[in-house]
Amino acid sequence: MSTSRTGGQVVVDMLTSLGVEYVFGVVGGQTLAITDAIIDTPGIQLVHTRHENAAAVMMDAYGRLTGRPAACISTTGPGATNLLTGVGGAYRDSSPGFVITCNNNGENIHKDDAQNADHVELVKPLVKYSRLVAHGSSIKQAMEEAYVNALTGNPGPVHLDFARDTIEGQVENPPVVPEVHPSRSWVTERPSANPVALARVAERLLAAERPVIWLGNGGNRARADQDVLALAEALNIPVVTTFNGIGSVPTTHPLVFGAVSRMGTTLSGRVIGDADLVLALGNSLNAVSTTRWRRALPEIVQVDVDPTMIGRYYSEITQGVVSDLGSFARDLVTATAGKAEDAKSGRADWVAALDTARAEWWEGSAVADTAAEGPLSPADIVRTLRDVAPEDTLLIPDAGNPGVWSFLWEIQQAGTYIKPVGFGNMGFALPSAIAASLIDPRRPVLALIGDGSLGMSLGEIETLARVGGNVCVVVLNDSSYGNIRQEQELHFDGRTTGVDFGPVDFGMAARALGVPGEVVTDLATLQERVTAAFAAGSPVVLDVPIDREVNAWTFPSFVAPKK
Repeated sequence: MSTSRTGGQVVVDMLTSLGVEYVFGVVGGQTLAITDAIIDTPGIQLVHTRHENAAAVMMDAYGRLTGRPAACISTTGPGATNLLTGVGGAYRDSSPGFVITCNNNGENIHKDDAQNADHVELVKPLVKYSRLVAHGSSIKQAMEEAYVNALTGNPGPVHLDFARDTIEGQVENPPVVPEVHPSRSWVTERPSANPVALARVAERLLAAERPVIWLGNGGNRARADQDVLALAEALNIPVVTTFNGIGSVPTTHPLVFGAVSRMGTTLSGRVIGDADLVLALGNSLNAVSTTRWRRALPEIVQVDVDPTMIGRYYSEITQGVVSDLGSFARDLVTATAGKAEDAKSGRADWVAALDTARAEWWEGSAVADTAAEGPLSPADIVRTLRDVAPEDTLLIPDAGNPGVWSFLWEIQQAGTYIKPVGFGNMGFALPSAIAASLIDPRRPVLALIGDGSLGMSLGEIETLARVGGNVCVVVLNDSSYGNIRQEQELHFDGRTTGVDFGPVDFGMAARALGVPGEVVTDLATLQERVTAAFAAGSPVVLDVPIDREVNAWTFPSFVAPKK
């Protein structure tokens, strides 16, 4: 390595040392000292996007899928502000990543220079850590501190704002950057439960007649599916997830009963409603999960790696345990082993009744006419897609109704579902699918996107064409912001405003941007096209007009029965 290094070269050296493989972004004058250094650095790649928001979303998706940080990069001012929505999604859904903004020269920051903006103050509310780096000697330490913040506890994005002259200038006595940074060996370690707390939980769990495991996004981040399911099996405990916990366990497991959410399912709502003890694992009990804290809950045992998340809500009925979910589940199996069989048999009738209810629930959304034509029911589309997509398909629903209809998608393997929940940021699915294809170009990826969200990310179809991958984009096209239109119809006497669009042929738009695309108007053709797309292993866009009368807010499978 040359003894002479610019600040930009030190930044790239540190990124590779910390395991960053991809930098997503839109280049500008202020970024060039970093992006140029990437050209000569093995093991790291710049992927340029059509919009900075897509770059931030790709950073987010990469973090969700791998547990490791990627980076997004922008120039000053409007470049930085364009990142914010995608960064917020990563923050609210606990996805690690480096957010890199490049500012003007240090002496001109906070002056009336071109595109001036206070990046640190803009980004700070949406990241775990944010700072200006204005001297070359600070680069290494700043990136190390940021990395630790990104990966420890509940992970999340971190932000570094580099002054232009800091990254363009030579660094005096440049630091020795190890090929593999030693922080990578320990930074993802998580605590185990205190033995006294574990014993208390074991006693309460054995005494409960109808305990329920309510698994949140922490289950995804901990990759704890096998340990959680082993606990459920050992004690015959039903498992439901939060909206953000979808994908943490397969819904095909006999003890998994779907997601409880603001718009959950009648089945999962019954399970949580029956419970006399809730084991909330990696579950913050936030507004989306609890219908803005109006959901009545029994006693709660809340387990999280971040103690500040425990007891934020429902504190008067909550016992907390600070622990990694996987080790907690394993230790709890051991702690209850002597009395597990009695507890298990005592819950058999209840679980059997829930199993019957599950069969009835799935039957309620079965496709009645596999040859249906014309505007199609979104429920029929999702059930049809699941029938033909490979078992390991990664489903990426965008914000709004696609996420609601994805309750009808059977998850056959853990880690095969990601969605924007905490921030609900539209324009998520397409950039995320591109990030997924970079991680594994052969993996089948199904992006389920409303036409409203695709309108916000349409230019990234060209990015998809450039990157490639086994990506099938299915557009649920109702020529509107469908979720909001349906809410208006439901609560405002059918009056709507600001939600309808003119007709758009997204198949034609896709072809213009370099990806094969067409409009599909019947279920049989949809089956054929999706099967062929995944067999071919290259991108395709299928624009499917949907029936506007099928309302996600009133669909029978999602509406809790009246008591």
